[in-house]
Amino acid sequence: MAKTHNKLVRDKIPEMIKADGGVPVTRVLNNDDYLKELINKLHFECDKLENGGDVGDLADIQEIVMAISERMDIAPGKLAEVMAKKAVECGALKKRIYLESVE
Repeated sequence: MAKTHNKLVRDKIPEMIKADGGVPVTRVLNNDDYLKELINKLHFECDKLENGGDVGDLADIQEIVMAISERMDIAPGKLAEVMAKKAVECGALKKRIYLESVE
């Protein structure tokens, strides 16, 4: 019986399924669907991280962010440049400040 997944997977997953005796049914996503599925995968990996994830989940998140950047035609280094600029202008997240309200 077939098991439905309906999710974006890493490039070698179909080969791994075949090596295990399975028959993967795949398709290549168009640009809009690819971006949508990258964002879905980002949510999924963030949920895993929140629920006891590990460095592997964090690596998946980084991989997804890099793929989203590439899909959005963000030049290499531009993301880091914008992050640095925002850190100078607004600070980073190192002080763990949690804003409860503004009166």
